[in-house]
Amino acid sequence: MARIEEEKGSLLQFAPFQSAVDEGFWHRLSSLKLNKLGIDDSPLPITGFYAPCSHSQVSNHLTLLTDSLPADDNEQSVTPALGHGNRNRCSVPGIIYNTNTLEAYHAVDKKSLLKEEAKKIWEDILSGKAVEDSSVLSRFFLISFADLKKWSFHYWFAFPALVLDPPAKLVELKPAAQWFTSEEAESVSAACNEWRNSSLTSDVPFFLVIITSDAHATVRHLKDWEACQGDGQKVLFGFYDPCHLPNNPGWPLRNFLALICLRWNLQKFNFFCYRENRGFADLALSLVGEALVTVPQGWRDCQYVPNAVGWERNRGRSISRNVDLAKSMDPTRLAISAADLNLKLMRWRALPSLDLDKLSSLKCLLLGAGTLGCQVARMLMSWGVRKITLLDNGRVAMSNPLRQSLYTLDDCLNGGDFKAMAAVKSLKRIFPAVEAEWFVMAIPMPGHPITSQEEEGVVEDCRRLHDLVDSHDAVFLLTDTRESRWLPSLLCANANKIAITAALGFDSFLVMRHGPGPFGSNLGHKDEDANTLSAEMDELALTERGQRLGCYFCNDVVAPTDSTANRTLDQQCTVTRPGLAPIASSLAVELLVNILHHPNGIFTKGAIATSNNYGGNDEQPLGILPHQIRGSLSQFSQMTLVGHASDSCTACCSIVVKEYRRRGMEFLLQAINHPTYLEDLTGLTELMKSANSYKLDWDNDDDDDEDCVES
Repeated sequence: MARIEEEKGSLLQFAPFQSAVDEGFWHRLSSLKLNKLGIDDSPLPITGFYAPCSHSQVSNHLTLLTDSLPADDNEQSVTPALGHGNRNRCSVPGIIYNTNTLEAYHAVDKKSLLKEEAKKIWEDILSGKAVEDSSVLSRFFLISFADLKKWSFHYWFAFPALVLDPPAKLVELKPAAQWFTSEEAESVSAACNEWRNSSLTSDVPFFLVIITSDAHATVRHLKDWEACQGDGQKVLFGFYDPCHLPNNPGWPLRNFLALICLRWNLQKFNFFCYRENRGFADLALSLVGEALVTVPQGWRDCQYVPNAVGWERNRGRSISRNVDLAKSMDPTRLAISAADLNLKLMRWRALPSLDLDKLSSLKCLLLGAGTLGCQVARMLMSWGVRKITLLDNGRVAMSNPLRQSLYTLDDCLNGGDFKAMAAVKSLKRIFPAVEAEWFVMAIPMPGHPITSQEEEGVVEDCRRLHDLVDSHDAVFLLTDTRESRWLPSLLCANANKIAITAALGFDSFLVMRHGPGPFGSNLGHKDEDANTLSAEMDELALTERGQRLGCYFCNDVVAPTDSTANRTLDQQCTVTRPGLAPIASSLAVELLVNILHHPNGIFTKGAIATSNNYGGNDEQPLGILPHQIRGSLSQFSQMTLVGHASDSCTACCSIVVKEYRRRGMEFLLQAINHPTYLEDLTGLTELMKSANSYKLDWDNDDDDDEDCVES
C-alpha cells in the first residue's frame, strides 16, 4: 500500500486501562507468600481478566481475582491456568513483582522495568506469537509490597504500550451503528454474538471482522488475515474494548496498532471497538474508526526496542496505590490469618522443614489447668497447635489469676468457675479458631482408697481418662501431686503415646519426656490372645541405640502414695518462684515440638547437651532431643539427663502394663485401694527387704569388728 502523506487527521487518543483488585487476590498472595514463597521475590506469573464494556457510563477494569494466583498448595507450577471459554472473563497474562520490604518497593527502577516488559510484547509481535495468542498484546504487570503484619498492600499497575513516533492519527470515529449499513449491522451483531458465545473464541480479545459485498459478516482469527483478502470485502480489526467513552477507544488498541502496521505493513485501516449491552453486541455503543499509522523509523531493525508508556495513574497523579484490609476484615478471619505469622516467617530462613500441618492437626491433652496448664496451653497455640483438651477438677481461686495466665477476677467470683471450663473460654477469646474442650474430673490415684459407694464413679473416671489418652496424640502431665501422674503415665505407656511431665519445686523444675511403652506396637488391649501377649512380653520397645527411656516413676523405688494428707497449707499448694512455671512450660512444649520433628519420634534416644552441640547442632532442624531437663533458679542453671526405664517401675514396666491389659478396672481398683500392691507386683517389696537385710548384715559385721578391736 502506498504511503499516505497528504491525509490529515486528529491525534488518536486512548482511554487508559484501569485496574481493580479483589480482596481475595490479596488473601491468596499473603497465603502464597507465607506458605510457599517466603523471601523469594522472583517475578510471579499471574492472570488478569477483563471483558468488553457493557455499560454506556462505566468502563470495565482489568481485574485480579483469587484465581489470578495459584493456590499455595500447588507444588507443580506457580503459573495460574488461563480461564479459556468464559465469555465474562477474557484472560490476560501478567507478572507480579512482590518485594520483601517497603524500601525495596520504592526503590524499583520503574522506567527499566516498564521497558523490559514492553520488550516482551515487542518480541511477541516480531515472532508472530501475538497473532497466535493475541492476549499477549495486553500483557500487564504490577509491583507490590504486602505488609502481612498490618494487612496493608502497596501496589502499582503498569499496562505497557509501545510508543508510535510519529503518533497515530484518527481520520474518523463514529458509532458502529452509523458506520455500517443496516444489513451489515445486523450481520455483524450476529457474527460477534456467535464469536462471544463459542467456548473456543469467547475470550479471544483481538480478531478480524470480514464483511462481503453482499453484507454478510464473519469474525475470524488474526492468523486468517491472508485468507481474508478479496475484492469488495471490508476488513476491520476488532478488539474487546473495555472503555465506555464515545470519542476514544480503549487502551488495548495501542499495541494492536503496532502489530497491524508492523506485521501487515498497513498504514491506513479500520478498527472496531467492540462493546456490549447485557451480554450482546451493542453497535450503538461500539465504535468504528479509521486510523492512519506511519511505521516509526528503526522499527524494522530487529535489535530495536521502542519506548513504552503505561504506568497507571492514581487520581490523575503518578503515584502508587495502597489498600488497607485490616479494618474491613472479620476479626476472627484476621486472627486466623495472622496466628501463624511468626511460624511461617520462621520457615523462610531459619526452619524450612517446620511442619505446620502436623502441628495444627495434633491433639494435645493437658492434665491440670493450673499454673503449668495455662502456660502450656498458651505455648501450644503459639506453636500452631489448634486442638487442645484440658482436664481439671478445681475451681479458680482468688490467688490464681496473678500466676495462672488464662484467668481473671471474673472467673473467681461466686465460688469460682471450674478451671478447665474457664481456661477453654479464655483460649477461645484469645484465638477463636482454637478447637478446645474441657473436662471436669479428678484423676484416680493409688494410695487414695475409696469407699464402695465411690467405686462406680472412680471406674467411670478411669475409663474416661483411658479414652481421652487413646484419642489424643500427646499428653502433658501437669498436676500438683506425684500420685495423680501415675494413672496417666500407665495409660500413655499402654497406648505408646507421647507423654511429657513438668514438675515444680520451690526454685527447681523437672521437664521430661516419657519413653515409649514396654511393647513396641500399640496393639489392641482387650482382644489379644495369650500367645500374642506373651510374645509382646519378650520384645521391649527400645530406643534407637539402646534401652528405652524411663517415665516419671522409673527413678523412684516406692509406689505413689497420698502426698497431701497431714500437710500444712504451704505443703499442700505448689509454692514456687513465679518465674519457674513459664520456664518449665515453655521447655515442655519445645520438647514436644522437637519430638514431632525428629524422624525417630518417641523412640529417639536421650541427648545430653554439651559444648559441641551448643546452639542446636544435632543434625536435626530443632537441635538436640533430651530426655530430662532439670533446672534451678537459685543457681540459674540447667542440665540434661538420661534415665532408662526400670524393670520394676510401678507405672510403665511390662509387668504393670500386662496386668492392666489383662485385668483392666479390677487392677486399677486394687492399685488405688492397697498402697503396697504395686510394690508387691513389681518386686519392689522384695527388693527393699533385700536391701534392709543387706544393711542389717552390714551393721552386724561392723559390731563384730569393733569387738575384735577391743579384745
